[in-house]
Amino acid sequence: MTAASPAEETLAVPSSLVAAGEPEPPGGAVTQGAPHAVPRPAEPEGLWGDAAGKGAGVAKGAIVPADELPIAQVLVDVPLPHLDRPFDYVVPEAMAADAVPGCRVRVRFAGKLVDGFLLERVAESEHEGKLAALERVVSAEPVLTPQIAALCRAVADRYAGTMSDVVRLAVPPRHARAEAERAKQDAASRAAEQETAAVPPGRVAEPAARRTEPPGTPGVPDALGEAETPAAPCTETEGTSPASDALSETEAPAALRTQTAGTPVASGGPGKAETLAARGAQIPGTPQAPERAGAPAVPGPRDASDQRHLREAGEDLPGVAGSSGARGPQGAGRPDAADLPGRKDAPDSMDRSAPRSLSGRRDVPGPRDASRRPSVPEREGVPSVPEREGVPSVGEWAAYPLGESFLQALTAGRSPRAVWNVLPGAEAGPRWAAGLAEAVLATWRGGRGAVVVLPDGKDVTLLDAALRRVLGEGAHVALTADLGPAERYRRWLRVLRGQVRIVVGTRAAAFAPVGDLGLAAIWDDGDDLHAERLAPYPHAREVLALRAHQTGAAMLIAGYARTAEATRLIATGWARPIAAPRETLRRHAPRVRPAGDDAELARDEAARAARLPSSAWAALKHGLASGPVLVQVPRRGYLPALACQSCRAQARCRQPPYAGAAPHPEVPAGVDAPACGGPLALRGGHAAPYCRWCGRIAGMWRCPSCGSNRMRAVVVGARRTAEELGRAFPSVPVKTSGRDGVLAEVGPAPALVVATPGAEPVAERGYAAGVLLDGWALLGRPDLRAAEETLRRWMNAAALLRPAAELVVLADSAVLAVQALLRWDPVTHAERELAERTVLGFPPAVRVATLTGSVNGLREMLADLRLPEGAQVLGPVPVEPARGAAPEEPQERLVVRVPPAAGAALARALKGAAGVRSARKAPDLVRICVDPIDLL
Repeated sequence: MTAASPAEETLAVPSSLVAAGEPEPPGGAVTQGAPHAVPRPAEPEGLWGDAAGKGAGVAKGAIVPADELPIAQVLVDVPLPHLDRPFDYVVPEAMAADAVPGCRVRVRFAGKLVDGFLLERVAESEHEGKLAALERVVSAEPVLTPQIAALCRAVADRYAGTMSDVVRLAVPPRHARAEAERAKQDAASRAAEQETAAVPPGRVAEPAARRTEPPGTPGVPDALGEAETPAAPCTETEGTSPASDALSETEAPAALRTQTAGTPVASGGPGKAETLAARGAQIPGTPQAPERAGAPAVPGPRDASDQRHLREAGEDLPGVAGSSGARGPQGAGRPDAADLPGRKDAPDSMDRSAPRSLSGRRDVPGPRDASRRPSVPEREGVPSVPEREGVPSVGEWAAYPLGESFLQALTAGRSPRAVWNVLPGAEAGPRWAAGLAEAVLATWRGGRGAVVVLPDGKDVTLLDAALRRVLGEGAHVALTADLGPAERYRRWLRVLRGQVRIVVGTRAAAFAPVGDLGLAAIWDDGDDLHAERLAPYPHAREVLALRAHQTGAAMLIAGYARTAEATRLIATGWARPIAAPRETLRRHAPRVRPAGDDAELARDEAARAARLPSSAWAALKHGLASGPVLVQVPRRGYLPALACQSCRAQARCRQPPYAGAAPHPEVPAGVDAPACGGPLALRGGHAAPYCRWCGRIAGMWRCPSCGSNRMRAVVVGARRTAEELGRAFPSVPVKTSGRDGVLAEVGPAPALVVATPGAEPVAERGYAAGVLLDGWALLGRPDLRAAEETLRRWMNAAALLRPAAELVVLADSAVLAVQALLRWDPVTHAERELAERTVLGFPPAVRVATLTGSVNGLREMLADLRLPEGAQVLGPVPVEPARGAAPEEPQERLVVRVPPAAGAALARALKGAAGVRSARKAPDLVRICVDPIDLL
C-alpha cells in the first residue's frame, strides 16, 4: 500500500481524548496538516474504498479501509503518562487479514515510526475526522491476548504506571526465526491435508501425516475417554470433509487458521459472513483466547451444570477459601465479595473500578463465566489426565489437615486460595517442589492450566525436575532469562498457541499467556527477586493476585516462612492457611541451638580467637561424619568491609571520583573535588584493597583520623570463610555457592558447603548439620523487613537439613526472630509483625507510595497532586546517591500513605499528576514507586 500524501498524513486520535476534551499530545501528535476521520465525511468514494471507488476511481496513494471493522485501536509504545491510552488508526484492506487483535504493528506517531500492539478492531471511531493508517503489521501472531492485556491494564493502574511499560514486561521481544519455524510447520500441515483430501473414496488416509506436534509432546485423551494418542493440530479443516468447508484453503488467510483455546472446532468450518473473531482474531469482551494450531486437546474445566453436579454428588470441601462452590455474580470461580480482603467487593490491592476492555473501556465481562466454558462430558472412572504410575494422588499434602481438600478443589475446577507453610526437610528432595508439582497435577487433571512463579533459576530447575516426574516430558515449559532470546521466545510461543498449559519461571512468567488458568502459585513471596526492577515496579505476588481475581483462578502462596502481606490476606479472609500440626512439625524440624550471647562468647576461647564458637565447631565435626554440612554466610566476597587497625574507623576511598577526567563542573578551580567515599574491600588474601564503588586500587591508603596504614576485617565474606574452614578441615572438600556460581545440588558425601542466603544447594538425603554465621549482619540492617527477611533466610537454609539435625545460629537467643526459629513458628512471628506495622502505620496495613526526585521536581509534583482523603505526606528527606554515581543535583524522597481502601485513588492521583508534568515537558524526573519493598 502506498503512503498517504503529506496533506493527508495524520496521526491517530483516541476516542477518549475528544470525549473528555483533553489537550492534544505534544509535538503535533494529533494531526499533521489535516483533520481526522470516521465516521466517513463527504469525501470522494475512492478515498474510503467504497464499492464505486475500489476500481478506477481510487486515487493513487489513497487509503482503502478494510470492509469489516476498519478501525484499529492501537497501544503505542510511548511511556508518557498523559498518552497512556489507545489511539485509533485505519486498517488498510491489504492488512485486514493480518491485523488481528494482539498483533504487533508499526504506526506513525508524532512524526516518527513507533511500535505498538493492536488491541481491538471496531466498526467506527468516536472521533470525527481523518485517521492515519497502519504503516505495517510486523507479525500476524496475536502475542497480546485479551486476558493478558486486561492484566497489564490492571497492573498499570495499581502501580500508577503506563500500560506500555507493563506490556514490555509481559510480552518478550519478537524473534522472527522462532515464529518462522511455526510457518514451516503450517505449510507442511497444509500439504499433508491436501494429500489427505486427494485420497480416493474408500481409502483411509494416514492420520500421522497430519501431525505436526514436536517430538515428546504427551498425548491427552479427549473428554469421552478414547485411547491416549498424540494430539493433532487444530486447523480449519480438521473434523470436516473438504466438500463441507465454507471457506476454501486459497481464500483463507494465515491468521484465519487459528481457533480459540479450549473451544471445539465447528464441523462446518468458518464462513464468509463470520466476523473477525472467526478469523482467529479475538474481539475484546469475548471470553475465549486464541488457540493455536497444534494445541493438544486438553479437556477444559466443567461447565456450570457439571460443577453443580459435582457439588450435589460430593461433600463440600471444608476449610479452603473459595472451595465451597459459591460463585460471584459474573461467573464460576469468582470469589464472593465477603472473601476479598480489605473491602467488601475487591481485594485491597486491586482497583474497585469496573473491568476495562483492551482499549480502556469498562465493558469487558468480569472473571471467566462458567456458561462460556466448553462442556466436558466424562465417563465414570476415566480421569481428565491419565494417571502416571508411581505418582501419588496426595503425596506431600497428606501431612496437612487441609491438604487433600485443597487438591480436590483444584481437580474439581474450583478456585481455593491458600497460604501454605511447607514442612522442613529435604531427604528425598525439596518438599515444596514435590507439593507444588502435585498441586499443578491436580489442576491439570481438572482440565485447566497453571502458572508457578519462583525467585531464581535454581528453584526453577528443582520444580522443573519435579514436574517431569509427575507430568512426563513435554507437558510444561520453564521460562528463565538464561535460555536466551530465541529459545525463551520459542517456549513462550508454545504457551501462547495452546500447546502447553503449565508454565514455571521467574517473575516474568506471571504474565505467561496460559489459557483457562486454574492455578496461580508463587514460591517464597518474601524474596526480593519477585519485585520488578523496571517501571512500574510490580511485585509478582500482586500480579498473580490480580490475575487470579480477573480469571477466577486458584491462588497458592507457599513458603517455609510467612510474610506480613500473606498474613494479612489470611486475616481478611481472602485466603486460608494450610499448615501441619505441631506434632508433625517437630518430627521434621532440625534442632536449633543459638550461640550468640555475649556472655557465652566471652567464656568461649574458640569464639574469641575465631568467628566460630566451640558449639559450631563441634556441630560441623559431628555432621561431617555422616554427610555434608551447610554454612550460611550473609556476605559474599572475601573481605567486603575493612577498618583501621588502630582507631577502628571504616576504611573509605580517598581518591577523586573521576580519575583522569575533567574537573567536576560544580567544583571551583583550584579546589579539590570531593573524595569518592566508597568502602574499601579485599578480593583475596594477597590482593591490594580496592574501592567497591569506583573499583580503583587504594594501595597507598592511610587513615585520615590516626594516620595508620594497617587494616582489619569488619565483615568476613563467603570466600574467606571457605578458606578458613578449609584450613580447619583439611581432609574435607569445600564447595562454595554464591554470585560467582550457584550450585543446585550436592551429593551425599561429606563436604563443607559455604553459601550465601538464597544460593544454598539441595543435598541428597539432606544436610547432616548446619551453621548460620553473623546473624547480627542480617538483623542489624536498616530495613523495615529486617526481622522478617532474616527469619525467611534462616528457615530456607534450615529446611535443607535432615530431621533432628543440629543447627547452630550465631545470634542472641532473646531476639524474636531467633525464638521463632527455635520453635519453628513463622506464623506467630508474622502475626506479631503485622500487628506492630498496623499500629505504626506501615505496609501492608496501609498503602504507601514514594516519590524520589530533585527538590524542584517534588515541589511541582506536590502542587499538581490531588491526594485522596486521609492521605498523609511524610518528608521530603535527602536520599544518598547511588554507588559510583556522578555528583548531581541532590535527590529527595517523599512518602505518601493512605488507608488500604484509598489505594486505588492514590494510584490514580499519582498517575494524573505525572501525566500533567509529562504533558508540560517538565525537565525534572520524579520516580513513583507504589508499595516498594525497600521503604526504609
